[in-house]
Amino acid sequence: MTAPVTIPAWQRPHWQPGDETIVLQFYVFGRFTPERVPSERYGSPGLPKGIELSSHHHAALRQWEGYPLKGALGRMFKDDAPEAYKRALDAPEVLVLRGSLPDRPDTGYLRDVQGVLAALLDSGGVAVLDPQMLSLFDAGSWRRHYLVKDGAPIRHHVLILRDDDGPGRHWIHTRGLRKFGRPDISLHGVPDRELDRAGALCQRLVELEALGARFADGQALEVEGVPGGLVARLGGGMDDPRFNNTHIALHWP
Repeated sequence: MTAPVTIPAWQRPHWQPGDETIVLQFYVFGRFTPERVPSERYGSPGLPKGIELSSHHHAALRQWEGYPLKGALGRMFKDDAPEAYKRALDAPEVLVLRGSLPDRPDTGYLRDVQGVLAALLDSGGVAVLDPQMLSLFDAGSWRRHYLVKDGAPIRHHVLILRDDDGPGRHWIHTRGLRKFGRPDISLHGVPDRELDRAGALCQRLVELEALGARFADGQALEVEGVPGGLVARLGGGMDDPRFNNTHIALHWP
């Protein structure tokens, strides 16, 4: 059992009331003890209203159409995190935390859910799968990633990816911002020479959204070194497999 680390809740200084929905989903694999999960030691009173926990025999969950350890997704996890994949695959039980919440001005909900995840790892969990970030952690790597003094940085909660976008161009995009009730970022057409600038921009936009900022359709964004700036276009939806979320589309000039 790891030493207690109180997980903080951030205020969101850029937050304005809206109709966005926060969506959370995690899988915890292991063999769990029957005692009450001691999440208080992490500063969490338990799961917030709207987030539910269900328990499954792993053998039964394997038959589920959305089972995350099979197919192309499973092969990706096996390649990226082979030890965590083996531990998850061999675990006899799976706990699924999922649900949605109305948008709110602080991240107490995320602290509460993370505190439960940490306590589940103390109670027999061996791996945590975050499908929104396409990430699988063994217990030790999850603790190192999230049980950080004064709280894990925002970038640990969102995945930033880079893919080819034509000759000499790149597509920088995110996954995971629906944890904050915000659209993901999709930045197309970044030339090789601008990768560092575009990466820093994407990181900044992630931080602004996690702290509550919203961007309007057609909003102009001033970017240092980019004459004329960029224009935000809103699109996508939860059924978009690239994001499983809405997104903000930006095109590098």
